[in-house]
Amino acid sequence: MTEKEFDLEVKKLGINLTDQQKHQLNTYYELLINWNQKFNLTNITDKKMCYLKHFYDSLTINKIVDLNSIETLCDIGTGAGFPGLVLKIVFPNLKVTLIDSLNKRITFLNEVITKLKLDNVTTIHSRVEEYALENKEKYDLVTARALASMNVLLEYAIPLVKVNGLFVAMKGSTEEDISNCLKELDCHVSKVIKFLLPFENSNRMLVKVIKDKKTPKKYPRKYSEIKKKPL
Repeated sequence: MTEKEFDLEVKKLGINLTDQQKHQLNTYYELLINWNQKFNLTNITDKKMCYLKHFYDSLTINKIVDLNSIETLCDIGTGAGFPGLVLKIVFPNLKVTLIDSLNKRITFLNEVITKLKLDNVTTIHSRVEEYALENKEKYDLVTARALASMNVLLEYAIPLVKVNGLFVAMKGSTEEDISNCLKELDCHVSKVIKFLLPFENSNRMLVKVIKDKKTPKKYPRKYSEIKKKPL
């Protein structure tokens, strides 16, 4: 996907990029490649593939959520900033928190944020379940991209979501039985969208979950408990 093709495809998502945003994304790509020589941030280094599988893929969340109506967003297991930092660049109205357990990724993200002069972005070096214990019911929207199985993701994410707020999981095409997990965490799936990435045609699935009630105090559990006995 060339930058011109990227621009055309995101317009189909209802997004019109400014020249400044295009410049910021290009700078982001250059920083990613430079840092990737020192730290393993991504296996995707080809520019066309990065624009497709990182930048465009991150923005497909606009298919299922009106990001202009969201104020606070938390991206868990953000890695090199996908989707959270891409969403911040394209939707500057968002107040974004990026969480990752590896400090080298947080250092990289801070560099990108500084170079792009982004405001209202907070980076957190922490395990998600530990951060969630102290920050329950805090965000309008929580996002995660290909981080773990859905029942594990839900236990990480739902405690962070405000009542009536949203969690969106960005997955491949595998469907999972999460009925027990949804019941335990007092939430429900409101929409699922399946589609193919343009040009390359790999499967994608967006799962939108709405939180109905405050999360029970016992969630999230410790990582060892979650891993040993997922909901």
